[in-house]
Amino acid sequence: MSARTTPRDYTIKDAAALTGLPASTLRYYESVGVIAPIIRGESSRHRVYDENDLGQLLAIACLAATGMSVSDMKEYVANAQLGAGAAPAQIELLTQRRQQLALEARQMALRQRYVELKIDYWRTIDAGDEAGATLLAAEASALADELKNTKKR
Repeated sequence: MSARTTPRDYTIKDAAALTGLPASTLRYYESVGVIAPIIRGESSRHRVYDENDLGQLLAIACLAATGMSVSDMKEYVANAQLGAGAAPAQIELLTQRRQQLALEARQMALRQRYVELKIDYWRTIDAGDEAGATLLAAEASALADELKNTKKR
């Protein structure tokens, strides 16, 4: 026989700890409509989160971690309420986020490569290899230009 767990309520402090979102962010997301208003305790009037609230908050925390804007998160949550009919809109929203993340990853890789080149440059300077340093400086300059151009896209 399997043990059944009883539904549990969570305070805002609990919800913050479990989702990784600060309590201030939880209150903000509620105030701007990213999440529906949270039920309040009858006597305390404090927010009382349930398992469903936590599930939604965890999903929103994941979206926020991707850098998704608040307005896009609101749209995502609203679309999710519409069900299958909103699938094309959800796919478009997430495809745009994926493209932005790919661009950011490319920029990060270029910045990492730039730092590696600069380390190599200074090691070459330290070794007294001026010709090698000149080549590395030119390569770093070209990489800086490439990074500047990726930001314009």
